[in-house]
Amino acid sequence: MRSPWLFVAPALAVIVAFFYVPVLAGLVLSATDCDIYAIASLDNLRWIGLDNYRRLFDDPRFWVALRNTGVFVVVGGTLSVATSFAAALAVSARVVRWRAVFRTVFFAPVVTTLVAVAVVWRYLYHPRLGPTSIDWLGDPRLVMPAIILMAVWKNFGFNMVIFLAGLQAIPERLYEAARLDGASPAQQLRWVTLPLLVPTTVFVLLMTAIGHFQLFAEPYVMTQGGPGDASLSVVLLMYEEGFRWWNMGYAAAVAFVLFAIILTLSALRLVGRRVA
Repeated sequence: MRSPWLFVAPALAVIVAFFYVPVLAGLVLSATDCDIYAIASLDNLRWIGLDNYRRLFDDPRFWVALRNTGVFVVVGGTLSVATSFAAALAVSARVVRWRAVFRTVFFAPVVTTLVAVAVVWRYLYHPRLGPTSIDWLGDPRLVMPAIILMAVWKNFGFNMVIFLAGLQAIPERLYEAARLDGASPAQQLRWVTLPLLVPTTVFVLLMTAIGHFQLFAEPYVMTQGGPGDASLSVVLLMYEEGFRWWNMGYAAAVAFVLFAIILTLSALRLVGRRVA
């Protein structure tokens, strides 16, 4: 009975050391006023309970960041999933030649370094260097749509591969039966493809939402959260508080609020899998 535990013990030790211990340490940190003075000397560290969370929910910048992140999740996530599904349908079509080439081209942005992509798109959006004279990153009304457009281009290829796997899992005999019954391509999509892709679609939607809630590199590289916090995200706020202003306790509170949101989405994923 002990031998199985001996085999998994190294992996469990790594998980405990590099996941559970940091998470518990962060939770404890969020209940303190840890700042640069506490880092210099633990004598300056004070236990303040839930004060960081009270301050967080009274902070207008947090609500701005949460709103921006929510827009990115809802609008950007929806566009990304829709683009991924459309690309998967196009690539999987029998009439398309060089399907392997298209799959590679569509997936290429996914494996490209995000920071490099953000730098390139920052120059593309520059009113003097880019193809248009519109100040995409300097206008508070346009900065989030600009970041969303870049993120959709960068990420849709990953979900496209997942949709392709789901499409290939649908038995061809169902389409043959639908065609024998006189179903048009649109009707086959409506009554065969979409219902059988529900589990895949739920998975893609939830995983995309979880990933989009962690928005950081795009605004950090392209706008630094500006102009006027118009592109500030929750993770970027956490980074600024923790590593620019050294409010480590407050930054830990931001992290755990985001953790609670992502945990809720993960729970919805489990519920969705059971329903599906």
